[in-house]
Amino acid sequence: MNVTIKDVARLAKVSVATVSRVINASAPVRDDTRSRVLKVARDLRFAPNSAARTLSSRQASALGVILPDLYGEFFSELLRGIDLEAQRSGHALLVSSSHHDAHGVSVAVRAMRGRVDGLLVMAPELSPAALTSAIPDSMPTVILNAPPTPGAAASVMVDNMGGTRAVVHHLAKLGHRDVAFICGPRGNSDAAARLRGYRAAMRSAGLTVSQDRVLPGDFTEEGGWKAVRDLMARTSARPTAIVAANDAMAVGALLALHEANVGVPSDISIIGFDDIPIARYVTPALTTVHVAIDLLGARAASLLFRALADPASRVGTHREVIPAELIVRHSCGPPPSPFTQ
Repeated sequence: MNVTIKDVARLAKVSVATVSRVINASAPVRDDTRSRVLKVARDLRFAPNSAARTLSSRQASALGVILPDLYGEFFSELLRGIDLEAQRSGHALLVSSSHHDAHGVSVAVRAMRGRVDGLLVMAPELSPAALTSAIPDSMPTVILNAPPTPGAAASVMVDNMGGTRAVVHHLAKLGHRDVAFICGPRGNSDAAARLRGYRAAMRSAGLTVSQDRVLPGDFTEEGGWKAVRDLMARTSARPTAIVAANDAMAVGALLALHEANVGVPSDISIIGFDDIPIARYVTPALTTVHVAIDLLGARAASLLFRALADPASRVGTHREVIPAELIVRHSCGPPPSPFTQ
């Protein structure tokens, strides 16, 4: 016999909508009503999709992970950290991309309802209000790389400003005065914080931030390559150093400089951000800001498990910042002598 949600509703003497709310935990339902619906569902062995285990135990033993994208070493390292922590607690992962917008987050959340015990969401392009509207109050959630969000249990983020300040101060100590910056995508909170760190550090070092030294980027290798290709095509004097808002763009920038026959670091120094695994293997090895990306994921998962174990901690403003540390390799050096430029 093929049991349907209508059968459960009829025997439990509730509406189909109420059964759906109970099974998907999508809205509050009175305790006695919830118990009655779950008992009928168990008795009938009603098991919609992968929510079958949830009906008997109220635990799906899975975490939902929603990321803005699934491409690149940053996200693979992040997922590795989340997965290692989840395995320790016997949880699997359901992973989805939001494609950088609130609608994508909402679609992913709807698909995961009833299938996961809680959510880990990275959506640096979205405002706290947009995130709040996309995530149900009943779902324990930890936010990554975004400010504390109403309704979320906690947020974990990288020290973006501190990292870029360290980069600029290092360059200033080496003698660089003309430092360009390749930005991340517009509306991205990580990118905005890194740009603020660059501007603040330039000012504190007594250096001028010229608008033509702030280059558009998008966190991709192609974006870094295009930004530097366009910079090299200008007739104005070249900067002596370029800071990229992430390593992917720094790798693209290295290629553009190689194609333009510009030496690194003899002519121009390059510094990235994130310290993705490939950073140490490019030529020259990339000076960058190290972020323990796997730790970022593992810590976010740990906080989510804390929220699952303690309902009182599910809604709060707990915030943690993962430190960022400058790693000096071979792509950065003193500026060239004026006589060799």
